Amino acid sequence: MTAKKETSLPAGRIRDLLYRRPEIVFSVLLLILIIGGWEAIIALFNIPPILVPAPSAIARSLWANLTTPRFYSHVGVTLWEILAGFAIGSVVGLFIGVCIGQWKMLEKTVYPYIVAFQTVPKVAIAPLIVIWFGYGIMSKVVITALIAFFPVVVNCIAGMNAASYQQVDMLRSFTATRWQVFRMVKIKAAMPFIFAGLDIAIVLAVIGAIVGEFIGAQAGLGFLLLQRNFSMDTAGTFAILIVLSAIGMILHLLMNMIRRRIVFWNERDEILAQGSS
Repeated sequence: MTAKKETSLPAGRIRDLLYRRPEIVFSVLLLILIIGGWEAIIALFNIPPILVPAPSAIARSLWANLTTPRFYSHVGVTLWEILAGFAIGSVVGLFIGVCIGQWKMLEKTVYPYIVAFQTVPKVAIAPLIVIWFGYGIMSKVVITALIAFFPVVVNCIAGMNAASYQQVDMLRSFTATRWQVFRMVKIKAAMPFIFAGLDIAIVLAVIGAIVGEFIGAQAGLGFLLLQRNFSMDTAGTFAILIVLSAIGMILHLLMNMIRRRIVFWNERDEILAQGSS
C-alpha cells in the first residue's frame, strides 16, 4: 500500500505542476512543433544545407563543439568579456545615474551629452576602440561596457525620479539630509528600475562582446562565428548562435534570481496585488 502511494506521488506532482503552469507544456510542444516542422520542410523541399541547415545537422555540429575541449576556451574568453564589460558598464552607469538623480543640475547639463553619445552606433566606433586598446580582451570589454552602460543609467535616473514626493517632502520637513532621503526613499524606489536596467544590460553585453570580436579577435565565440562563415559552415554557425543564446538566457535568469533576493518587497507587493484582484 505504501509502495503504491510512493509511485503515484510524482505523477500527482506532475499533474499539479501542469495545472498550475500550463505554459510549460505549451512551450515544450511549440518547440517540438517548430523543430519537427523545420526538419520536415528541409527534407520535403530539399533545401541546400548552405542556405538553411536541418536541426539534426545543427545538433550534430553542436555536439561536436561541446565534445571539443578547445571550444570551452573560446566560451571562457567570450564569457569573461561579457561579465567584465557588464560589471564596468553597470558600476559606472549606477554612479552617474545616482549622481544625476540626486542633483537636477547634472540632469540638465550632463545627461544630454550621455544621450548624444548613446546615439552614436557602437559598431561605428568599435574599430577605433580596437585601435586604441588593441586586439586583445580589453577592447572587447570596453565595447561591452559602452553598450551595457546606457540602460543602467536611464533606469537608475527613472527610478530615482519615481520616488514618492510625499515621502521626500515629509523627510525634508523633519530636516533630513540629502543622504538620508536617498537612503530611506529614493534608493528603495529605484531598485526595481535599476534591476530592470541591469537585466537589459546583461543581455546587451552578449551582443557587445560579439561585436567586438567581429571587429578583431584571436579567440572567442565571435571569432568562431567568423571562421564558420568563411568556411560556409552554416550548421556550425547556428550551433554557436545556440550557445550564445543559452549564455544570454542563463545570465538573464541569474539576474532575475538576484533581483528576487534583493528587491523582495517588490515581489511581495506583486503577490498581494494579484491576491486582492
